[in-house]
Amino acid sequence: MSVAACESLIRPTMACKTAVMIVTVTPEAGCLAQRCYALVPAVFHRVAPPSAKYQMTRLIKRASAEARAFRRDDARPEARAERAQQRAGARANPRLKSRANHDDLSDAPVIEAPRKPRFAPVTFSEEQGVRYLHFGTEWVQGAMRLSKPLAIELEYAQQMMAWLLFLETPERVVQLGLGTGALTKFAHAFLPRARVEAVELNPAVIVAARTMFAMPPDDERLSVHEADAWDFVNDAANRGTIGALQIDLYDATARGPVLDTVAFYRAARACLTEAGIATINLFGDHPSFVRNMKHLNTAFDQRVIALPEVHDGNRIALAFSGPALSVPYAQLEARANQIGAQLKLPAHKWVDALRASAGGDRDTFTI
Repeated sequence: MSVAACESLIRPTMACKTAVMIVTVTPEAGCLAQRCYALVPAVFHRVAPPSAKYQMTRLIKRASAEARAFRRDDARPEARAERAQQRAGARANPRLKSRANHDDLSDAPVIEAPRKPRFAPVTFSEEQGVRYLHFGTEWVQGAMRLSKPLAIELEYAQQMMAWLLFLETPERVVQLGLGTGALTKFAHAFLPRARVEAVELNPAVIVAARTMFAMPPDDERLSVHEADAWDFVNDAANRGTIGALQIDLYDATARGPVLDTVAFYRAARACLTEAGIATINLFGDHPSFVRNMKHLNTAFDQRVIALPEVHDGNRIALAFSGPALSVPYAQLEARANQIGAQLKLPAHKWVDALRASAGGDRDTFTI
């Protein structure tokens, strides 16, 4: 489907005021999607008033590592039988193990393409001036207030910035799981000394963030990597380079992070600088919470604290690297004043949450 064809699908929609569905099927999907979906916001505002809640715009349906649901392109019984026969033939004929031995390429073994993971569709809704991101379900994956596109709308997402209580602006801030880009674009806009990066495997989410949620293009301080978070944290080039690591890795079911093993959290810790901090979005009322806290404490040597659950059901965990930390609450309150004044974030709530999670009426937060 050409760009012109996509535009012809969109523009009539503006006149008839119906929802838009676009599926990019060409190899040049990246460029095509950028042009087509750039037209969608205009449709979005013409279709319905801000108070109407609806879903629209199915973006590129491509495989996603978040779901981790691997399927073969062709699952027919006869296809499976044919592949089994090919594998049996390869085992029976040692010559097939090395393509270098073949003068006639027609006799070369059949190499199956790697299986691709499958994503849920990326969808949107709007209510009372707030646009929401979904992965084909009612679960909210992110939000943006249309009148304040750079503000962090959701309370749990605001808590993901709680590392600001302990750190001056680090040189490198990384978000695993882009979502609407709320944390990424906030850090890019208001932390000018930081290099800000996000890691997201689903290209449709990246397109959605940039066309529907005011995510700016890459520049000398901003990079969005289309990559797997597992590969990113295991890349030796990232070891010891990240001051603040924000982890928010959910699929369409929203039943807990899709990467939550001890190995993953150890690799994430290895990416932190000596005094780096990771914040992790967990689901408080799901069995995955206990498992994640156990794995985090193992990876971070018991230096993890989870803030009380917010109304969204989320719980944010802070995991500390480096030496033991002991900070008077009075100092944290002073820092919260500074954060509130400069960044308009409810940092005093974070201090109260830390005190509640740590327990007791002690004057010092220790971890």
